[in-house]
Amino acid sequence: MSIQTVQATRTVQSTTVKPIHINSRYLRAKRVLDIAFTLLIAPFLLLVGIVVALCIKLDSGGPIFFRQTRIGRNGVEFQMLKFRSMYINGDENFHKKRVEEMMRKGQTLDKAKDDPRITRVGRFIRKTSLDELPQFWNVLRGEMTLVGPRPPVAYEVALYSEEHWLRLSGRPGLTGTWQVYGRSAVTFEDMVDMDVAYLKEQSFWKDIKLIILTVPVMIFCKGAA
Repeated sequence: MSIQTVQATRTVQSTTVKPIHINSRYLRAKRVLDIAFTLLIAPFLLLVGIVVALCIKLDSGGPIFFRQTRIGRNGVEFQMLKFRSMYINGDENFHKKRVEEMMRKGQTLDKAKDDPRITRVGRFIRKTSLDELPQFWNVLRGEMTLVGPRPPVAYEVALYSEEHWLRLSGRPGLTGTWQVYGRSAVTFEDMVDMDVAYLKEQSFWKDIKLIILTVPVMIFCKGAA
């Protein structure tokens, strides 16, 4: 565990803001939905995954997948899986600086168009969110869920206020409220507000609605940068 992650976990444990309690029945229902939906679309995921993998190999060579340490529920870290959209050994400081600007200056959560680390295929799979498909494996492992706040990186969490920690009260998700209704059009504070409101509502039917609404967002690249 990195020093930043240790500091992040300590912050979660010492925060004075009352955490959001997630109902156990709701959690069980979400878990059933996670497993059933993932297994249902597994053939589609495999087919699309093969095509994306071949495109990545032909475009830039190197590994197909990209693993990154993310912070999950209650500050617990895990290895999130993605299709690689960047050149190998890209400079992480570019993204770190971008995150700091978005959080401190109130900029919108758009993906930088001038990011030199992104490959040609990478720009397409990021715009359509196809790079996120391997995270269904994280869902099956119980590290993520279909609907929930997106999992942050450690250097983002290191800048969190106590109120921001509320978005870590639930398991991180593949999609969520701000991805469907805002995506790159919202600021970091807007995202936190939407995530916290979602976690407090705890509606199984809203989860299903958000899953359905995510499909056209991906197809039409709504809000993508």
